[in-house]
This record gives sequence, structure tokens and C-alpha cells, in this order.
Amino acid sequence: MRTLDLRPHHLVLWAAFIALMLLMPLMVGNGTLRTMIFACYLAMFAISWDILSGRTGYLSFGHPFLIGIGAYTTGILTRRYGIPVEASIPIAVLVTMAGGLIILLPALRIKGSYFALVTLAVMELMLQLVPVIRPDLTGGTRGISRLPALTRGAENGYYLAAGLMLAVALFAWLLMRTRLGTALWAIGMNEESVRGSGLSTTRLKSFAFLVSAGIAGLAGAFYAHYLGSITPRSFFDINILFQIIVAVLIGGAGTIIGPIIGAFFMVFLLEWLRPYMPGTERFFVYGSIALVLYMYQPKGIMAIVDTIVSKMKGSRA
Repeated sequence: MRTLDLRPHHLVLWAAFIALMLLMPLMVGNGTLRTMIFACYLAMFAISWDILSGRTGYLSFGHPFLIGIGAYTTGILTRRYGIPVEASIPIAVLVTMAGGLIILLPALRIKGSYFALVTLAVMELMLQLVPVIRPDLTGGTRGISRLPALTRGAENGYYLAAGLMLAVALFAWLLMRTRLGTALWAIGMNEESVRGSGLSTTRLKSFAFLVSAGIAGLAGAFYAHYLGSITPRSFFDINILFQIIVAVLIGGAGTIIGPIIGAFFMVFLLEWLRPYMPGTERFFVYGSIALVLYMYQPKGIMAIVDTIVSKMKGSRA
């Protein structure tokens, strides 16, 4: 069930991508590195969403809920109980997987728009409950501040974020190239056929959700320590969800490298528009660009790249 399907040219491309990311601090300034740090975390959020929704077809609108659990867990453990960061982050990942599974597992038994609505309702519920339930722990509407930093300086922060993103991306890529990943893809194509073949679709979807939740909790915990503070609006917010989904759609759903490309494209587009449109209107511009791109090629930038490569190979032949 876990036989790997690896091709040499894929490994070469991954090696080239890793080398480029590691050499980036030698080519750009600290301001660009800080932008890339946010792009790396957004890419991890997008990868985690893509593992569940891009593969199985179950659109989750509650992903900020998972990211927020990881962030708040490590924040509470480090600031309220004095637990070291090295211990709080693994605990945050486990809490995210357990809490998310308990709350959202019943939702996996329903399909289509109902699943999306249930996950969206969970996220909105958390946004309303976090400020009022145990504000002595969560900090209420003000959140939790002065979280211990993991690194100092833009370059160190970039290497941490990029290294974590590359590790998550390689793990997800290898996992999705096993037969287990193929089964998850088959659920998105025709769930009834997968169930008819004797496989438990509930177990497969639960596994996809656990992996997705684990990555979201891990990225959320590291992102909280990078920001140094947590507020309900900074995590349990529909704008975060919008950015995640748009990044996946721009890059190409159902892939691993696609969400990374989409995240970097979106973040740098917003930064490029900032001097000309400092307000929220720049979100309208990038949303329009994403809509046009999606209408032209629903499979995203990855499909455009594949088409260009195929034409180049054809012309050589």
C-alpha cells in the first residue's frame, strides 16, 4: 500500500529547487527574505489544505481552525505554563490532530457543500469562543503576546521557514506518490468505486485529515513564534482561508509544488502592489488575476508549465 513511484527527473528537479531556496539569502536583501518567510508559511498552510481537499475533493473551509489550534496550544504552553518551545511544538501538533479529528471526523461522513459548511461553521465558532472561554489562558480578544522567538534576524528566520517548508513538501510529495496517495486521489475521482473495491473510504479520509491537520498545526505553531503574538483575528479569520485556497488554485490543486508556486506568486504580487495600492483594493486585483487564471486554466500554473514542457519535447522530437 506504500510502494513509492519515483522518477529520476523528479528528484533532479527537487534537488535544483532545494539548492535555489538555500542560496536565496545570497541573492536578495533582508526585506525580500521577510516576504519569503511569510510565503513559506503560507505554502505550508496550502500544502496541508491540498492534501485533504485537493486529493479527496472534500473542500475544507475550516483550515484556519487547525492552524489556530497549533498556534494557541504552543502559545498557552510557553507563556502560561513555562514549557520550553522544543516541547510545546510537538504537543501542539498532537493536540491539533486530536482536537481536529474529534470535531471534524463526523463531518467526513457527509459530502459536498455540507462538509464545507460544517467546517466553516467550526471555524466561525472558534472565532467567537476563543475570546470568551478562559480569557486568562487565551488572552481574550487581545490574544497572547511576547512569545519566545525561535531565531533572530531575517536570514536565520528564512532558513528556518524554508527548511521547514522543504521538509513538509518532500514528506507530502513522497506520501502522495505511494499507493495510499493514489487511493486518496481516487476518492476525489469516484468515492463509490473506491468503496466498491473493498477499501474503507472513511479510514482513508481520516488519514488524509490527520496528515493535513498535523502539517497545519506544525506550521501554525512555528508561525506563531515567528510573529511573536497570537490574536483570534490573526488565525481564525476567513481572510487566511481565502489566501490558502487562492494559493492552491493558482498553483494547481492536487499537486505539492503547485501550492508552493501559488503561495509565492500571491505573496509577491501583493507586495508588488503595496506601493500603488496600500489598502485592501490590492486584494481585489490579485483576486481578479486569480479568477482570470482559473478560468483560463483551472488546473493552475502547474498545468501551464506542463503544457509548455510537453510542447518543447514535441518540437525536439
